[in-house]
Amino acid sequence: MPTVPVTITDPDDPRVADFRDLKAGDRRPGTERGTGPVIVEGVPAVERLLASPYRVRAVFGVPGRVAALDLPEGVAAYEADRWALSEVIGFRLTRGVLASADRRPPADLDALLAGPDPAAPRRLAVLEALNDAENLGSIARSAVALGVDGLLLDPRCADPLYRRSVRVSMGHVLALPFAVLPDWPGGLARLHAAGYLTVALTPAPDAVDLADVDPRVHSRTAVLLGAEGPGLTPEAQHAAQVRARIPMRAGVDSLGVAAAAAVGFAALR
Repeated sequence: MPTVPVTITDPDDPRVADFRDLKAGDRRPGTERGTGPVIVEGVPAVERLLASPYRVRAVFGVPGRVAALDLPEGVAAYEADRWALSEVIGFRLTRGVLASADRRPPADLDALLAGPDPAAPRRLAVLEALNDAENLGSIARSAVALGVDGLLLDPRCADPLYRRSVRVSMGHVLALPFAVLPDWPGGLARLHAAGYLTVALTPAPDAVDLADVDPRVHSRTAVLLGAEGPGLTPEAQHAAQVRARIPMRAGVDSLGVAAAAAVGFAALR
């Protein structure tokens, strides 16, 4: 039997507190970094949330959008006209529906490195100081599309479950396990011990051509990416086993980190 949403007319209704004043940032006011509910926007992303291991708390949207979703029993469903919805969330929502979900803790690092089958090929993305949530979301979307099995984050990276990261990933980040590598960059030794070839992407002219890194020879590969602008630190590049560059036309010194990530993931499938 389809869920019948409850109509919200009062923007201060406590039942939609998860969605209040989202324009204030990527988390609810008063919450610390990496806390508070996960917020997902848009029908395709909400459907991916429903198919993910995250527990959905509530869905909120304009009439018709919420009722059209196949919601599991126990998920609170609310609807409001576009003006009341905008007043609650703090901006005009063009995607028509939002959902909130409980956070899940980061994956166990050793379990993520091993994977379900320790003998199977693995691809990981390793991010250093990636503090732009939208770049992180774009990288996560490419990672899922191009066969990357998980994300490893250094302690300075943005939260992959920030609202903007989830939005830019179109909800795909919810299907991607992630873990934090607290010892950076020394913790890369744990990847080497688990059989990964670590490949640091850099535009430096003395780096090897990315095409020379043959994924058929290396069944386990981890691609290292740095923040937009500064790129990977010298320390991270030194700790990696290979420094590789994406060949480009003369006059172009580098790609944006999200584009470079997609190229690297595709090259090392």
